[in-house]
Amino acid sequence: MFSVETRRELQNGNPEAYKEVFRLLYPRLKGYCKLFLDDDDEVGDIIQETFIKLWEKRDSIELNGSVESLIFIMTRNRCLNVLKNKRLESQKIDTEKLNVNDLQYLYQLDFSEKEERSLEEMLILSFQEEVEKLPAKMKTVFVKCKIENRKQQEVAEELGISIKMVEKHIARAKEQIRRQLLKKHPLLYILILLLL
Repeated sequence: MFSVETRRELQNGNPEAYKEVFRLLYPRLKGYCKLFLDDDDEVGDIIQETFIKLWEKRDSIELNGSVESLIFIMTRNRCLNVLKNKRLESQKIDTEKLNVNDLQYLYQLDFSEKEERSLEEMLILSFQEEVEKLPAKMKTVFVKCKIENRKQQEVAEELGISIKMVEKHIARAKEQIRRQLLKKHPLLYILILLLL
């Protein structure tokens, strides 16, 4: 999702690059954390801590790697650490609340494939592939509104189409991407819904 230039800016410690990455990823990170934790304050703290850690480890950001995947992995690990600490404190897990048995396969620390990609990276790559397959106009609208986070009104004016048409393109794009991702990864239903 992020260009080599953005990754370079992150590596160089450019605060504006960090703000932009935070702004773009925060809603999805929040939804992802909510898979693990119910407390909004805890979720906010975890996301903030993740970005602080990213800042501290900025020298290790790979220019040809996925920053988005790295951030999701760091966030997931922090969520799991919080759950582990809670379990140690209380010696009792509310399995109904956490759904550990039902969703355990989603939370594996290491997801192994031939290339040993993480679960998040695999989903992000599949998502990007499906975005690329969208019809040209639909893809343009979807990227501008959902990835670049621009206002629908602004995109409608730029492309010379109505807001209704923008909404229709977005809805169809989301449905097409969701359908294809569920075909590829049927067990990851919850994460796919959060991704979109």
